[in-house]
Amino acid sequence: MSVQAETNLYESMAIGQAAADQLFFEARSANSFSDEPVTDDVLDAIYEAMKMGPTMMNNQPLRITWIKSPEARQAVASTMPGSNAAKALSAPALAVLSFDTEWHEEFANFFPHAPERKEMFQDVGVRTAVGSNNAWLQAGYFIMAVRAVGLAAGPMGGFDSNAVDAAINADNNHKSFLVVNVGKPGENPWFDRLPRHDAELATRSI
Repeated sequence: MSVQAETNLYESMAIGQAAADQLFFEARSANSFSDEPVTDDVLDAIYEAMKMGPTMMNNQPLRITWIKSPEARQAVASTMPGSNAAKALSAPALAVLSFDTEWHEEFANFFPHAPERKEMFQDVGVRTAVGSNNAWLQAGYFIMAVRAVGLAAGPMGGFDSNAVDAAINADNNHKSFLVVNVGKPGENPWFDRLPRHDAELATRSI
């Protein structure tokens, strides 16, 4: 990107360059973390920011489990291959993102002006598809919220979700789909940035 194009890019944004870099252009998925702890207040702030993103009918199916006990952390890490397990064991904060397979039971709370629309989601297949799709959408907001509080996220999909659910979701209706390491970047935290598609490939106008 030329200097002029980069200048135009930042000028097109309503937020300043520093915020744009923190959230988008300089943000990276961390592969190592420092041992600086992440406080509960910061974890709460991540959720409070994440929850403001839009979802279908405001359904908010994402459920976050902060893994704090050594036993739970070991149980989650044991479902992963070596490199992912090592990251999960060393990150200051570890989150398992799941979606509530019975999210529609909260309809009166999240869609109080039309709670009868709960009936649209009695079919398990429809409900699961909607819940999964919107939870993935919220996972994107989660990562941006982590960046917004000045931390790095390391999302990982390489784990046995059934084993994770047996360890931490056995007493609920949640289905895990992503594990995210959270904290300050550690030593040599970044791989080389891989190429992103140009707009000519990824966008079109019709």
